[in-house]
Amino acid sequence: MKAQQYREMNPEELKDKLEEMQRHLFDLRSQAVTEKLENSKALINVRRDIARIKTIMREKR
Repeated sequence: MKAQQYREMNPEELKDKLEEMQRHLFDLRSQAVTEKLENSKALINVRRDIARIKTIMREKR
């Protein structure tokens, strides 16, 4: 997602999205360990999205 889309969300939605992305990151890391990960770029993208969400949450405080 783009940063603008995250900025349009309210703080509760951002918190839910952050939790969802962190679970997804855990799943991707598990797949990477078992060598079932098809797209290695997905790990990087999810980590960047988590950073975007945390940054926007901090901006809104």
